[in-house]
Amino acid sequence: MSEDNATNARAAALKYHATPKPGKLEIRATKPMANGRDLSLAYSPGVAEACIEIKNDAQTAAQYTARGNLVAVVSNGSAVLGLGNIGALASKPVMEGKAVLFKKFANIDCFDIEVDEADPEKLAEIVCALEPSFGAINLEDIKAPDCFVVERICRERMGIPVFHDDQHGTAIVVGAAATNALRVAGKKFEDIKVVSTGGGAAGIACLNMLLKLGVKRENVWLCDIAGLVHEGRTEEMTPQKADYAQPSDLRTLDDVIEGADLFLGLSGPGVLKPSMVEKMAAQPIIFALANPTPEIMPEDARAVAPDAIIATGRSDFPNQVNNVLCFPFIFRGALDVGATEINDQMQLACVSGIAELARATTSAEAAAAYQGEQLTFGADYLIPKPFDPRLINVVAGAVAKAAMESGVAQRPLEDLDAYMAQLEGSVFRSALIMRPVFAAAAQAERNIVFAEGEDERVLRAAQAMIEETTDRPILIGRPEVIESRCERAGLTIRPGTHFELVNPENDPRYRDYWGTYHQLMARKGVTPDLAKAIMRTNTTAIAAVMVHRGEADSMICGTFGQYGWHLNYISQVLARDGLHPVGALSLMILEDGPLFIADTHVHAEPTVDQIVETVVGAARHVRRFGLTPNIALCSHSQFGNLNTRSGLLMRGAMEQLDDMAPDFAYEGEMHTDAALDAELRARIFPDSRINGAANVLVFANTDAASAVRNTLKMRARGLEVGPILMGMGNRAHIATQSVTARGLLNLSALAGTPVAHYG
Repeated sequence: MSEDNATNARAAALKYHATPKPGKLEIRATKPMANGRDLSLAYSPGVAEACIEIKNDAQTAAQYTARGNLVAVVSNGSAVLGLGNIGALASKPVMEGKAVLFKKFANIDCFDIEVDEADPEKLAEIVCALEPSFGAINLEDIKAPDCFVVERICRERMGIPVFHDDQHGTAIVVGAAATNALRVAGKKFEDIKVVSTGGGAAGIACLNMLLKLGVKRENVWLCDIAGLVHEGRTEEMTPQKADYAQPSDLRTLDDVIEGADLFLGLSGPGVLKPSMVEKMAAQPIIFALANPTPEIMPEDARAVAPDAIIATGRSDFPNQVNNVLCFPFIFRGALDVGATEINDQMQLACVSGIAELARATTSAEAAAAYQGEQLTFGADYLIPKPFDPRLINVVAGAVAKAAMESGVAQRPLEDLDAYMAQLEGSVFRSALIMRPVFAAAAQAERNIVFAEGEDERVLRAAQAMIEETTDRPILIGRPEVIESRCERAGLTIRPGTHFELVNPENDPRYRDYWGTYHQLMARKGVTPDLAKAIMRTNTTAIAAVMVHRGEADSMICGTFGQYGWHLNYISQVLARDGLHPVGALSLMILEDGPLFIADTHVHAEPTVDQIVETVVGAARHVRRFGLTPNIALCSHSQFGNLNTRSGLLMRGAMEQLDDMAPDFAYEGEMHTDAALDAELRARIFPDSRINGAANVLVFANTDAASAVRNTLKMRARGLEVGPILMGMGNRAHIATQSVTARGLLNLSALAGTPVAHYG
């Protein structure tokens, strides 16, 4: 890095930590504090009730306080990665960062606690005294061998998990990477020779993990700054190193590297020379994990061993051994079952889960976070990326299961499958509410055609459909483009093998398709030549014709272009036999639950009849998600106080609905805040027909509906499912340009449910 770049990077890092508020953490109340009653419940006198319950039964602390989801990151700053012994205060930014990772990746609340204490036994006493406050302890950046002492004392005395991440977190990720590296190389743990440099906390823990995975102790050769750890050596020795002492006359790393299958480096830069790599076994596995400069640079190792399988601790090379793959999720699983410790069974379950995930198809979310990287299992992809959202499900679920099976879970789960679904829902916030839709879709096998089949989001959605559903994707696009993009994205699906392909440039059905389109549109000004041109260039029209001809059950389009443009061609072909676009319904998944918004795209200025159709359609679709419709007709007028256009429209819609006497709850006309706040609504209009907050908001124009939808997406971090195109018999759905691969999968599940299942 140049001097100017280094200066800029330093300034950016300091600004990041200083603005807009100092540090990376803050505390927020999880309960309302709006009035005196709230205060009396949160503190005196109401708080006494919770205190009494906990005094009578200590286990209820997880129910009445944040303890069950609270971890302490504790350090004395004696061994901060890349910085050394910088002291407790200077280590605080690192510990704050660790707390942020807990929250980001596993939704675990965390306090960083920096302790100015160098004596390991005194430090352990301080940590033990924290047990009433926390559900688990993460020891961090404590130098060896002090860290071994601190962890041993804390584990002996405390009834909650104590986990030194520098040791065990590193060991778990190394174990997962080694598992997959050996699979790629065609070798077994019990047969390999391991040479390691670095006898610190992480190095020893990694070797211990390799033994648990099957490596034989006599096949482990440990070197440090004083050379080979051998029997009789006294210099730079610890009891932990002595466990790996070899009865040998060899003394240096260069002496022992001959024939090694795995080099494990947790030491310093340049320790492993290219000449040493040449002496290793065929297809050597090199884990050069020193940071920021590894024991050998990957390009230097490959210069002498082109088939080497290499991992480092750096994010700019493949196979970054990063503890974030492990620690948030092992704590998640441990906390959720009230584990008293994190034992070997839980750690091995974590190893297995991480390794298995790397061998699975890459998730679309991980691919989006790491654009341009090849995320296909192999020598350059041994372990998942940190932003793979499936980690919490796979790893935390495996850890919780292992805790229960090994007898350390104080609050065992009654339904592990439900817990796994809950974990998935915590990341894919659409997952839980989409479960009824996916369940209904699983009862049928439908052909879903994607108009923009070359889009990588569509390709990932198609891969997920094949893996997770019974539906069959059909993609419209050029074969060579789709083939290359599948390969580039690390997807296993291929045209003709896993999905049907329609090539707009050369498809044997071309004559049939333009003939069908011309027949439908001949009296609307479409000539044969125009029909031919549209069927060569307009993939939305092609998809609609396929659905019309019965070659597909439903279509999905809209990853690019304007919604109304797509709707025009869908209406031309499919709006017949009683079908017509009624409205677009967007499901917004918010922190406090789902909220449906309509009509966001179809009728810019709807009539009363169109609003009524939208309300009825919304009620029908809400039930698809296993929810009871509670619909508010929103306007500028509040229960008749203004004769604005929106008020008059909603008033007219209410009259029509009253005449229809539908089997769902609805109310209007009203402001949005009255729709969502039952107490406010009760003061304004005590005899409201809906109870609680509305879960469907119907607006008098698309400007209002779209504004609410986009505000919730951008400012309230709402996750959108849809838009659902109502009134078209589930034969077509139009996504928006911001749709994700997961969003397309959700739309495909909606499209994969026959109308009879929710009509």
